[in-house]
Amino acid sequence: MKTTLKYLIAILLFGLLFHSSFAQNQKPNFIIIFTDDQGYGDVGVFGHPTIKTPNLDQMAMEGQKWTNFYVAANVCTPSRSAIMTGRLPVRTGMFSNKRRVLFPDSDGGLPASENTIAKLLKGSGYSTAAIGKWHLGHLPPYLPTSHGFDSYFGIPYSNDMDRVNDVEAKEAFASPKYQYFNVPLMRNESIVERPANQNTITKRYTEEAVKLIKENKENPFFIYLAHSLPHVPLFASEQYLGSSERGLYGDVIEEIDWSVGQILNTLKQEGLDQNTYVVFTSDNGPWLVYNEQGGSSGSLFGGKGTSYEGGVRVPTIIWGPGNVKPGVVSKIGSTLDLLPTFCSLSNTEKPNDRIYDGFDLSPVLAGKDETPRNEMFYYHGDRLFAARKGDYKLYFYKNNPLGYPAKVEKLDTLKLYNLAHDPSERFDIAAENAAVIAEIQELIAVHQSNLVMGATQLEKVIEK
Repeated sequence: MKTTLKYLIAILLFGLLFHSSFAQNQKPNFIIIFTDDQGYGDVGVFGHPTIKTPNLDQMAMEGQKWTNFYVAANVCTPSRSAIMTGRLPVRTGMFSNKRRVLFPDSDGGLPASENTIAKLLKGSGYSTAAIGKWHLGHLPPYLPTSHGFDSYFGIPYSNDMDRVNDVEAKEAFASPKYQYFNVPLMRNESIVERPANQNTITKRYTEEAVKLIKENKENPFFIYLAHSLPHVPLFASEQYLGSSERGLYGDVIEEIDWSVGQILNTLKQEGLDQNTYVVFTSDNGPWLVYNEQGGSSGSLFGGKGTSYEGGVRVPTIIWGPGNVKPGVVSKIGSTLDLLPTFCSLSNTEKPNDRIYDGFDLSPVLAGKDETPRNEMFYYHGDRLFAARKGDYKLYFYKNNPLGYPAKVEKLDTLKLYNLAHDPSERFDIAAENAAVIAEIQELIAVHQSNLVMGATQLEKVIEK
């Protein structure tokens, strides 16, 4: 009897070890959690005094908190094109000076010729899923399922679009609050709910992500979870409504924090945490013109719609127990870097038939004190608003720091800031740093020497 029991225990232990070894030997899983309009200062570990984000704080303690991480554009559509392709929006045509994002009447979207993270990883044996806000084209040729994703569940553009202006229709949608935003909820290419009940949207996105993790645990997967919030209008489920010290905006962020906790806990419960990289970040800075309904840039200047630090530097945490060395990273990083980094970590070939603007950050994730990225180019539409090299950021234009209405004007005199010393951009040091300015201008000249701008996709409108 004792021998039999020992034999059974040995088989069980072997099975557990084999399963663990199998999980660790397969390609790593990747999850991107991408929030909408969440400011640099809207996370506890990034300095907010009243919004409680225990799961994100713990994620930062177990992983890396990046304090100089950037998006490639200061509004939704171009920013999202960059995270998907690893290429600046001006290269892919996902830019415009007139219509800065896609709308429900837009006839354009991310070109089929572009390689997305999903398309490349799918070719490397990955299951791929997109959840949440897409905003790279709502017509069939541009949906996630046309760009390498096996499945899609979400709202195809911003949650304030398809606004119903008819008084009677508003009354019909008046309960629950804000339902007169008649946005569709899609499953793959079909609308399954309209208007989408946005009060439960964060919860349902989270449930979808948890389900997909469990269903794909035996195979490598990539999940892109792009929350529709905290973009205005704000919504929170009954459980979180009125629960925070920061009002409705805080309720929304704290429910997103709950969502992060659900995903990380599921990975741990399923034994996938040691083989999964999770990136949490935002698509641009906070929508400052909405006052308390919008977020905070913390110590940074400016917000959404601007290329000042508050519009493009975003709260970022990268987590991967056993693979990501915990710490605070003050090196420069960008959403542009995720595609080449994921390709490197998964031994996925990145076609060399085009120019990528991203860098492989995997050495930094492993704990090396160096980074291949030492510069950023800040485009506002097709205009190079500013450029950064090392600690120094040089401005060629100025804008309304609130972002809206935009007032983009060329500067009479260039402005220069040392962002390591002055992240709030208060002290212009251009006058005494001619050599630094010359270095940045030389960097720009090299960058623009191979820059071919794509034809804008954002100005195409559906003919009625």
